[in-house]
Amino acid sequence: MTARCVMVLGTSSGAGKSWLTTALCRWYARQGLKVAPFKAQNMSNNARVVASHNGLGEVGSAQYFQALAAKAEPDVRMNPVLLKPEADTRSQVVLLGEVSDELSRTPWRERSDKVWPHIAAALDALRAENDVVVIEGAGSPAEINLMDSDIVNLRVARYADARCLFVTDIDRGGAFAHLYGTWALLPAEDQARIDGFVLNKFRGDAALLAPGPEMLQDLTGVPTVAVLPMWWQHGLPEEDGMRHDAPLRGGNASAVSSSDPGLSRTVTVIAYPRISNLDEFQPLHNIPGVRLLWARSPADLADLGAADWIVLPGSKHTSSDLAWLRAQGLDAAIAQHAGRGGAVLGICGGLQMLGEALIDTHGIDGNAPGLGLLPLVTQFAVDKTVQRTLASWGSVQGAWSALSGLQIQGYEIHHGQTQAHPAMVAAGAVLHEVMPGLAWQNDAGNVLGVYLHGLFEDPTVLRALFGFDAPTLDTVFEGLANFLSQHMAADVLQALIAPRV
Repeated sequence: MTARCVMVLGTSSGAGKSWLTTALCRWYARQGLKVAPFKAQNMSNNARVVASHNGLGEVGSAQYFQALAAKAEPDVRMNPVLLKPEADTRSQVVLLGEVSDELSRTPWRERSDKVWPHIAAALDALRAENDVVVIEGAGSPAEINLMDSDIVNLRVARYADARCLFVTDIDRGGAFAHLYGTWALLPAEDQARIDGFVLNKFRGDAALLAPGPEMLQDLTGVPTVAVLPMWWQHGLPEEDGMRHDAPLRGGNASAVSSSDPGLSRTVTVIAYPRISNLDEFQPLHNIPGVRLLWARSPADLADLGAADWIVLPGSKHTSSDLAWLRAQGLDAAIAQHAGRGGAVLGICGGLQMLGEALIDTHGIDGNAPGLGLLPLVTQFAVDKTVQRTLASWGSVQGAWSALSGLQIQGYEIHHGQTQAHPAMVAAGAVLHEVMPGLAWQNDAGNVLGVYLHGLFEDPTVLRALFGFDAPTLDTVFEGLANFLSQHMAADVLQALIAPRV
């Protein structure tokens, strides 16, 4: 088979490309078609462990969820190039699931010719195995300074002969100008590939849009095929976990205030610059009585009210995020919270920060003193641990005692290898290894560090800690497809996969 290709382009990042691609994957899968997602290159520190030709590798979280929506087994061909930012001007390049040091050192514009053959081969393979491939673009295809090295938008659309939807975020304002301006900057051959405009995140009376869509069609020849209402609680993780321009009161904070008698727990996540895998906190948005918040300073912690838990999430560059945390004064705020008996949870990079020291003899991440809340030491290794993990909790104390004896399924993505600090333990420091090689807790039971990602995605963990089940991902995907069916005509969706005449 040679799959028909539908591509979702956008006027900017955050316009709704990932969300719409995921919904399309489930909609076409519900028609009995064999579907796969594809994004040539993704820039994100949210990654999942999936199948690769060498066993297991990394793929952007958005493509992982899109594959599940398509009822397909996620694999690295669905996102052949993943860029994981380590600094403002440097990213780790993951090619077909594996870190490529050579490409990571290669200047941005010189990478295109090196990675394009891999991108084309991955897309060819997916097209040969499926009826439909739903392709997601990146940013905007009208970045005229980057068109000559484009490997994710127009070059892919041409190669796949894809029918394209153009989505914009109307809530930001200027939607018609964004659509027209982006369309006008495309070469004529690419303008002809645009089958429809989509207005996303609309609030208000849709009748007030007239005659804008009609005027836009007169100018471009492209119809507006859908107006998608604002939908806050669709349940799909944001591609970037939390946008840096988002308000600190994230998740369901607006729905669950500190004075709400139904509030049982406030979970505050420290949002350092190189945060990673924040999509794993999405289930907490849907737990009744849980308020999920983000903090970037001690003042934020005070403004947001007393946190029951402070969470140090994953980090793509642990030592620099640890330095940032200290510069903000958050190290003292976290230590004060822990000193009062408050719960502190570190996940992956956050676990490494909780220890005494980071030791880097290979130039992987950097040396740094830790926060000293657990007598642990982390050494960075050249080889990266990328694996799915099934493990069991031992005897856990304090806020997480309900985890004791539970089996958990998660995934690991880290360079560091962590163990008890031998000198501190010899001097009498108490440390409890509550999951062999993966999780440690202090004697008081209020500080816990764990390497496994996916803690809050495990239904048994949610039930044990909160007494509730979050909606399953499959329920979320069905909801996305239902929403799409309500706001985009079936004949439009079918026409996108019809043969060209």
